Amino acid sequence: MRIIAIEEHFAPRDLEAQRGGAPRYPGELGDRLDDVGEQRIADMDRNGISLQVLASTPPNAHNASEARTWNDRLATIIAAHPDRFGGFAALATPEPESCPAELERAVKELGFLGAMIHGHANGVFCDSPALNPTFAKAEELGVPIYLHPTPPVPAVFDAYYSDLKPEVAQVLATSGWGWHAETGLHALRLIVSGVFERFPNLQIIIGHMGENVPFSLARAEATLGRVTPGLTRSITQTFCENFYVTTSGYFTIPPLLCAAMVVGVDRLIFSVDYPFAQNEDARAFLDSMPLSLADRHKIAHQNVEHLLAIHP
Repeated sequence: MRIIAIEEHFAPRDLEAQRGGAPRYPGELGDRLDDVGEQRIADMDRNGISLQVLASTPPNAHNASEARTWNDRLATIIAAHPDRFGGFAALATPEPESCPAELERAVKELGFLGAMIHGHANGVFCDSPALNPTFAKAEELGVPIYLHPTPPVPAVFDAYYSDLKPEVAQVLATSGWGWHAETGLHALRLIVSGVFERFPNLQIIIGHMGENVPFSLARAEATLGRVTPGLTRSITQTFCENFYVTTSGYFTIPPLLCAAMVVGVDRLIFSVDYPFAQNEDARAFLDSMPLSLADRHKIAHQNVEHLLAIHP
């Protein structure tokens, strides 16, 4: 079975150092993020992963120059192993005016497959009109945007988490709960603000089995639907037609079945979230899915080949 993973991260130490401050990923995790050669590919081979689509770690690039630098480095990485790596562009959403041109450069000149945006930009969500030209460009180019979580802004962290032990607060605010809930909110904001009315063919990818949205979509429909009469499609229909959901970091059956029942198997895509999650765990989960072999092939490679125009 061909397996393609699309929420897979890299962070070269030299580029990380240019961002300033203490190293964010010390030790083995930093080593794995920095490695885009033999060790990473050997780990992929051990678990039958044919291709990783690489993207930078959060946050978003701070400015256009940083985005261009990271994208040029990623292009060099892909050129060294074109059969094993693809790329999602970094975009400097704090400078939204720079994003459409960089997305076009990344796709047309560097051969990237789309872009990854790491949540809000200094607390501003992506339904801001400032990002409309970026969405228009993605729709024009026919490439998706992966909406990935990012840590909360200080005001949210202080209000929700600051009274906890620091190590508990940090995890609860991010991978333990907070950034999944925030990304789910982000997805719903894109719908109710009319982004997909303006860009009906825009495709957004969200990870972590749908960032809690599939579980709560019917409730959102029943309540938000009453106050959004201007939308030409229901919230549920828009989510199921304009979003893809990946398995990144979620390797248990109940969330999978929920997502499959709500959005359908044709909208599910395999991902690992490497190296924050492990290839062997993701592969074991793929093999254990209580789905037909045909459906597991869809999740493992066919859906993403269609979405990203990847040809075997």
